[in-house]
Amino acid sequence: MLRLTMLQLLRNASLMVLLMATLLGCATLSGRTPPSARVVGLEPIQSEGLELRFSLQLRLQNPNDSALPYDGMSVSLDLDGRGLASGVSDVSGVIPRFGETVLSIPVSISAFSAVRQILARVGDAQDGNSELFEKPLAYSLKGKLGGTGLSAATRFNDQGELNLFATGVQAE
Repeated sequence: MLRLTMLQLLRNASLMVLLMATLLGCATLSGRTPPSARVVGLEPIQSEGLELRFSLQLRLQNPNDSALPYDGMSVSLDLDGRGLASGVSDVSGVIPRFGETVLSIPVSISAFSAVRQILARVGDAQDGNSELFEKPLAYSLKGKLGGTGLSAATRFNDQGELNLFATGVQAE
């Protein structure tokens, strides 16, 4: 029978702890700052059935000192806290270190989702004194760039307000 001494047991346990710490360190090694994303355009594209389709243009900026490769992308867009559009793309490429790129991703809006947004907007206007289209729309964008090889997926988000019917004239 094999007999392990106390010294051998301590040495084996120490090696296991060191191996686990190394593996955990590798998992968190990237230390990357997530890319910043800004919605820079929304263009209509060919729709199908009961859905509206748009090409969503995003400006992604990489604030890191190493390039950010990606393979695939997904996004979801909410307006006033309600889900509106989502899309995926198999686009691949690299965002240069301290660089930026504009990516287009097709997104779909179901007719039911669009009607739900309009009805919620009408309900909000009836509950308060605000006019239907004077209040800006709060939006929130969440997305993910697919990882390549050993690199993990990278998440990004953006939020802000859109005032689609602003005239530039302020009433007092």
